[in-house]
Amino acid sequence: MSGNTVTQPDVLTCTPSRAARELGLKRREFDLAVNLGRIRTLPDEGGGGRRVARAEIERLRSQDGFPEALLERVRSVSTNEAARLMDVTGDRFTRLARLGLLVPVAFYVNRYRTLVWLYLAEEVRQFAADEQNGSLVKGRVLPEGPRVRLRDGVDLRARNWRGRHLGFLLRQAADPWERAGALAALLDPVQIAEIVKDPYERAHVHRFRPGPPTHGAPGSPSAQLAERIMTADDPDEISWLRADLAHVLDEARAHRPAPRPAPRPAPRAERRAGGGGVRGAERTHHARCLSVSRRPSAAVSAAHSAPCRTPLDRRPEARTPEPRPDTHAHEPVPEPKRPRGLLDRLRRRSL
Repeated sequence: MSGNTVTQPDVLTCTPSRAARELGLKRREFDLAVNLGRIRTLPDEGGGGRRVARAEIERLRSQDGFPEALLERVRSVSTNEAARLMDVTGDRFTRLARLGLLVPVAFYVNRYRTLVWLYLAEEVRQFAADEQNGSLVKGRVLPEGPRVRLRDGVDLRARNWRGRHLGFLLRQAADPWERAGALAALLDPVQIAEIVKDPYERAHVHRFRPGPPTHGAPGSPSAQLAERIMTADDPDEISWLRADLAHVLDEARAHRPAPRPAPRPAPRAERRAGGGGVRGAERTHHARCLSVSRRPSAAVSAAHSAPCRTPLDRRPEARTPEPRPDTHAHEPVPEPKRPRGLLDRLRRRSL
């Protein structure tokens, strides 16, 4: 047996943390690169999450301009940084993002509990360089249509982020059940219960339902805000999510039924005496023997069944003695013999 205990999968793949270090990326940048499809991952056969092939790491490291080129492709900027890249004010960039013209790629909650949206720097530069967006970027005021929508309170940043995040989840889904879990991640549990009525199917969908991005401790204001952003609230958005989930659920049922608990075997009822042939008679005889062996003895039963008596009741009853037959009634009764002593001898001498 060889002394090398390293298995083949561990040689050909590595964990995400190890891959991020070898590629010179922070973990947040690495996760974003995976979501964007910049880095391809493989499912772990042991169920320990996703892994990165060594060949994928070598492919990225062999590209021109590594690692600066890879870092620039996954670089995300906040609203103020994006405004500087487009050479506009922060207010103008915010209005463009609210209109849905620029889609956030991530978000976080700062220490002041303020929601901060992040955008890909590469997409911001592309939007500013497009000539069709000249009036939106360089115009003194926005056109009439966008201004009316902004006055009506439109804000598509959260909805557009959910759509993008759903694309990330669907890209990593391996089968219909995982795709159903990805769709259910954007719906309220009440909405899911209305579509997935079977409790076992619903539990299986929740198994593949990813939670919102981690922000703060569970139950904290940051985590609650992240959960609220993760849940669809627009009627149109909810409608098409429900329709897609119902369609994918049909595919999942055809692909593989949801697991269910094994049925319990029904207890075998004891047959009554006189039925069931020879085996039934044997079981009946065996049951009688057990009942007799467990039954108390006759003496013990009589002792327990007899009425209790006080100590006075336990004394023997006074009985009148029966007269015995006198068999010696006609015989003479002998006189009692006198003792022979000194007086008796003197009396005889005097006679």
